[in-house]
Amino acid sequence: MSGFFDDPPPARPRAATASAPPQRSRALIGTAVVLVIAFFLVSVFTGIWTDRLWFSALDYSSVFSKMLGTRVMLFIVFGLLMGVFIGANMFLAYRFRPMFRPASLEQASLDRYREVVDPLRRWLLIGTSGLLAIFAGTSGAGHWRDFLLWRNSQPFGATDPYFNRDIGFYVFELPWLHYLVNFGMAITVVALLVAALVHYLFGGIRLQAQGDKFSGAAQVQISVLLGLFVLFKAVDYWLDRFDLTTDTGGLITGMTYTDDHAVLPSKNILMFIALICALLFFANIFRRTWMLPSVGLALLALSAILLGALWPGIVQQFQVEPSEPDKEAPYINRNIEATRAAYDIDDVEVTPYAAKTSLRPDELRNDAQSIPGIRLLDPALVSDTFEQLQQVRGYYSVPDVLDVDRYPVNGELRDMVVAVRELDQSGLPDEQRNWANLHTVYTHGYGVIAAYGNQRNSEGVLEANDGEPEWAEQDIPPRGDLTQLNDGYQPRIYFGEKSPEYSVVGSEGGRDVELDIPEGQGPGGSSETNTYDGQAGVPIGGLLNKLLYAVKFSEPNIVLSNRVNENSKILYDREPRLRVQKVAPWLTVDGDSYPAVVDGRVVWILDAYTTTDRYPISEKRSLSDMTSDALNPRTAYATLPTDEINYIRNSVKAVVDAYDGTVTLYEWDEEDPILRAWSAAFPDVVEDKASIPEELLSHMRYPEDLFKVQRNLLAEYHVTQPKTFYEGSDEWNVPQDPTNKNRSQPPYRLSVQTPGGADEPVFSLTSVYVPQKRQNLASFISVDADAAEEEYGQIRILRLPGNTQIPGPSQIANQFAADQEIQDALLAFTRTNSKALFGNLLTLPVGDGLLYVQPLYTLRESGEGTYPVLRYVLVSFGKDVGYGPTLASALNDVLGITDGDEPFGDPGDPAEPGVPGEPDEPGQPGGPGVSDDVASLLEEAEEAFAEAEQALQEGDFAGYGEAQERARDLVAQALEAAGASAAPSAEPSPGEPSPSGSAESSAGE
Repeated sequence: MSGFFDDPPPARPRAATASAPPQRSRALIGTAVVLVIAFFLVSVFTGIWTDRLWFSALDYSSVFSKMLGTRVMLFIVFGLLMGVFIGANMFLAYRFRPMFRPASLEQASLDRYREVVDPLRRWLLIGTSGLLAIFAGTSGAGHWRDFLLWRNSQPFGATDPYFNRDIGFYVFELPWLHYLVNFGMAITVVALLVAALVHYLFGGIRLQAQGDKFSGAAQVQISVLLGLFVLFKAVDYWLDRFDLTTDTGGLITGMTYTDDHAVLPSKNILMFIALICALLFFANIFRRTWMLPSVGLALLALSAILLGALWPGIVQQFQVEPSEPDKEAPYINRNIEATRAAYDIDDVEVTPYAAKTSLRPDELRNDAQSIPGIRLLDPALVSDTFEQLQQVRGYYSVPDVLDVDRYPVNGELRDMVVAVRELDQSGLPDEQRNWANLHTVYTHGYGVIAAYGNQRNSEGVLEANDGEPEWAEQDIPPRGDLTQLNDGYQPRIYFGEKSPEYSVVGSEGGRDVELDIPEGQGPGGSSETNTYDGQAGVPIGGLLNKLLYAVKFSEPNIVLSNRVNENSKILYDREPRLRVQKVAPWLTVDGDSYPAVVDGRVVWILDAYTTTDRYPISEKRSLSDMTSDALNPRTAYATLPTDEINYIRNSVKAVVDAYDGTVTLYEWDEEDPILRAWSAAFPDVVEDKASIPEELLSHMRYPEDLFKVQRNLLAEYHVTQPKTFYEGSDEWNVPQDPTNKNRSQPPYRLSVQTPGGADEPVFSLTSVYVPQKRQNLASFISVDADAAEEEYGQIRILRLPGNTQIPGPSQIANQFAADQEIQDALLAFTRTNSKALFGNLLTLPVGDGLLYVQPLYTLRESGEGTYPVLRYVLVSFGKDVGYGPTLASALNDVLGITDGDEPFGDPGDPAEPGVPGEPDEPGQPGGPGVSDDVASLLEEAEEAFAEAEQALQEGDFAGYGEAQERARDLVAQALEAAGASAAPSAEPSPGEPSPSGSAESSAGE
């Protein structure tokens, strides 16, 4: 009997053909194949080797080696298993083929296929086994996370209530066991198909035979493979029992009454039936009859339908649904307990809060220390303001949404809105956009911009600044309070959220080429250059590295340009979040990286999470859905195997140096078993929590995405009684954002003092809830966000009574928009082609009630360089609405304080000329507090605008132009008169437009 690897029989002589395939065509095809393979290999080598260089430059070579080694090992092991198993089954099927095949029409038709296949059998075996091995190896390498967690599993110290197994079994071991069983099932199915095909082709299986359709060898091989498959299926049923603790689709995630009393018993029964079927298939090796195995397999299929689908449906329909609250109560209770533990919300402080709807001046004064912490600058609106006033050059930019941080100024912690002045190469003129400029000259941003959140200067005094930010740090070179706080300040930003794809740095012969300080900003008005000398960056002085990076970035200039010399380094993968994801790919990184100035250096601080979807009984939710809001519509988490999670911990705080790109990971949650497992897999990568410098710790804060996740869960899981949870009668919702009805309102950072909390205002993340399908307020939620404080991470909920009607954010926004006095005050700005922009609607507990505060900006809609200018502050308490150019005047208005009363204010506030009140005359365009002269001029301007509109409708374009010009002159006179009347005071009266509101204003509104 000839073997699989015997030489094939001599080929039959073929008749000469008229023409043979041209040798040139064959050579071209061969050359093309070789080139494709070479290109693929070069690309793979380039990617791997440049990654090695990148990790080595950051001193994270151990991470790269462990990841690459693990993936290669898994690729080889699972590739060999698949290749050897498939190859062995192909060989055995051919080796034990029948030597004599009865003559039949079926066999005659297969002869021509055998003639083609037989000479190629070696290559077919090698090619089929090799191709399947590559697929299997790739699949195995992709499960490196499951493998490492299994190898380094840690106990949670808690067990599930159904199988009494440690939670670590579900998180670390069960996913890997599932993969092994699924791989076993896949490999046996593929081997079964391949073996059956070989047996059929070479006569071992004869479908049209009258007697035995299988040869003895074919029956043995097919029986063994089917037995192995069913055996793996039995193990799969055993593992599926544990999956019931994380199954979704029912009332809750995890075990329900039907799962416990129908699905779980059916899994046990099916497991034993599968074991019996496997034994019957193995027995068929000796008995040589398909009767019993066929009956067993049919029984397994029938049982899977009856027990796996029909029985649970019957139990659900006739036992559970008639009395579902009672049947599901114990399962709901366990789900509540597990969910609150998995999301770390089991120690939330819930305080009944009988909020008042009216406020007295003395009550407000009692909470006066909270007032300075109210942030009037909206980080989502003032990006253009920062950019226009502090951009310096068109190739600098700031993020669309700025950040909030705190710094000590004159012995007091002050909330600041901060941004990094980053390089934005899209702002370069087209004629300057060449390779040398883009990658060797314009390489970095410069400095931090900061403004006080409450619009008070470093002394705490409120100054008149025409609605522009009160700067704490500004200009190039940098000057301000942050520069004074940090000796040896390093302002250069080589690594940021908008950094170029790559930059080549390093001087040749001591000549600096990188633009540092633009023309007109340096000493004597000149520009300055510098050379990067930080740690990060891959040296590319050698020819090999030049070639590798020329291939990586498809750029020949890396090899050809004399700007690339023996001292050169290449900086790439510069976005802080990306750098953390690369050095710690097992972590899920928060969507918001925020800058801080620490010990004279600008650093990016990021929060990173450990997550899983395997925590038993805990509720599963989509991470991207829970973290999306009006500011971040959709956050991508590239490192997650799945978007569904049911456990999360802020286990790591990461820091990226904005100058030299170094990445430091600090342990934060010292009790997280998942972090302990990853630390065992990657030792010495995460530093101890105790090693965090004190100054850095003072800038760390509670992560936004974690708070959003917990806020989402607490909307339902603040309820701890199963009956109430089932009814949904106390369910809350995160309210819609008043400025974006399709998205939820984002949480806001500000310093607040909550009942039951600290005696002083605490830097917090805050939000609110509304009842389900209603818009009034249900509760106020905050978390202590200062990482340096002992109470960090404490979530507090102020729960409002159900019989008190406190307006929610949407209702308050409607009140502000419909208030006639506010609309009258805005009239002067809308007449000058400006529109109103409502800022973040803040909520904070004040005076045993809830105070709403919203900044109101105006923005000129025409012209270039426009930016929002803060005009008014809107406040609401209960049903009362007030406004004014300052927070103090707005509070006076909502309190109804008149000139004869003692106004609310701060000793540092400038004297205000008056108190917001009613307009001098109904419908007066100037609004409250506007002098008669100004009001008269605005009335005339309004009439001129009306005449212009009438002329335009009549086609009188000359008249239209004259009326428009007259109206603009009147508005300008009104603004000039308003500025003159407000000159003795520090700021304009409520309703008076600032001089910067004119169409000619340099404020660029």
